[in-house]
Amino acid sequence: MKRIAFDEFYRELYGERWTDLRDALLREPPTQRFDEGLLKPYFLDEASVTAARALSVQKGDQVLDLCAAPGGKTLVLATAMGPAGSLTANDRSSARRARLRRVIDEHLPGEVRERIQVTSHDASRWGLHERDRYDRVLVDVPCSSERHVLRSPEHLAKWTPARTRHLAIQAYAILAAGFAAARPGGTILYATCTISTAENDEVVRKLLRKQAGRVEVDHPRARLGEPTELGWILLPDRAGGLGPIYFSRVRKIGP
Repeated sequence: MKRIAFDEFYRELYGERWTDLRDALLREPPTQRFDEGLLKPYFLDEASVTAARALSVQKGDQVLDLCAAPGGKTLVLATAMGPAGSLTANDRSSARRARLRRVIDEHLPGEVRERIQVTSHDASRWGLHERDRYDRVLVDVPCSSERHVLRSPEHLAKWTPARTRHLAIQAYAILAAGFAAARPGGTILYATCTISTAENDEVVRKLLRKQAGRVEVDHPRARLGEPTELGWILLPDRAGGLGPIYFSRVRKIGP
């Protein structure tokens, strides 16, 4: 019954496309060898590399990765910030943070690692203790992760439509914290691995509404994928099996 409800929910969003998209989500995703500036290669979905690069980290930037574990996107950001840059990689979960540290220690040279701080804060409350500091902020939030749900009978049995609504509320809290942490003129990249519009464009739309006059969308593009109203998405049925990855890039205006 849960599989039927799941299909009905996403068929309403994607119409006739849902059958092909669901079949693509059920297949094993391809991985990319990422080794630029690393001690050894790290393998991850090319869509994740695409999203991390969409933040457009420049040499010397002060960077915040709010939900950093397991660390693949963190490596992409770290290798882009140059010798004058710094990176704060945060994850609240101790187990995920331990994995994040291992990824950083095993893949990055010492001169890069010494400019990375790993923290354990609640990402949704970041703006309460550190505001207007970072040039670039990655907000890669926990999400519905339908590819994982479809491939896991245990998780599919627990799925309900309320899950995406709850995760959208949590995602907005983290995005708002990331917005507060960015300096005026700074860039925030909001990213998910969900196909739920409630957790994608609608979360960004809420930020635009709540921070009207203080934020603008800087529409990203990529080699693969397709535009949404407020961002970009790679869906596996039309991106060679990659994704799903959604991202939207916004710029903070004024104080």
